[in-house]
Amino acid sequence: QVQLVESGGGLVQPGGSLRLSCAASGINFGIRAMGWYRQAPGKQRELVAVIHSGGSANYADSVKGRFAISRDNAKNTVYLQMNSLKPEDTAIYYCNVDVNRDYYWGQGTQVTVSS
Repeated sequence: QVQLVESGGGLVQPGGSLRLSCAASGINFGIRAMGWYRQAPGKQRELVAVIHSGGSANYADSVKGRFAISRDNAKNTVYLQMNSLKPEDTAIYYCNVDVNRDYYWGQGTQVTVSS
């Protein structure tokens, strides 16, 4: 059974930093990509960043230069380093894993950017 466990969310002031982690268990092979999505109140879920099995990454325009995604393949863990946070980054952040085109979601972690 595939399970994704996220951690690292919280309350931070504008300009601050947070690091999200997502550990995937129950997967022995076949992870094609790992990524982060977010959903703000009243808005649709959107892609934040994704990192592919070869190491290449893609980012939403709104977070380029501020966020960095990385992964530890040995631990089946993906990270999202978020710097220079803005109030508009406030959302629930969800981890997503693509296992041979079967997609799995974490439970979400709240990130709130406010003074």
